[in-house]
Amino acid sequence: MPKTGTGKLQRFATRSAKSPPAVNGVYVDPNDNRIHSNTVEGYFSIFKRGMKGVYQHCGKKHLHRHVAEFEFRYNNRIANGVDDRARAGEALRGIVGKRLTYGGPRTAH
Repeated sequence: MPKTGTGKLQRFATRSAKSPPAVNGVYVDPNDNRIHSNTVEGYFSIFKRGMKGVYQHCGKKHLHRHVAEFEFRYNNRIANGVDDRARAGEALRGIVGKRLTYGGPRTAH
């Protein structure tokens, strides 16, 4: 994860320059100003905190499911204008047509 704006080189450059730099982060795509390095760092800090706190034992086999869950949480949060009721409705719309089983259906003998 790149560190931007607060490293030793940045502090040295700020002290030796006549004016401090105006940017404390970097846009991931210079043509698209919606995704900032702080956005990416914020998402991964939430993901890391969840993986260390809630999902302590996660294997590679199921990692993609946990990433998808945190992606859903991040995209459907209060800061994006999604409250608890709307988030629950969106989650319920996502399970339509899906069935959770541990194995195939059992046949009667």
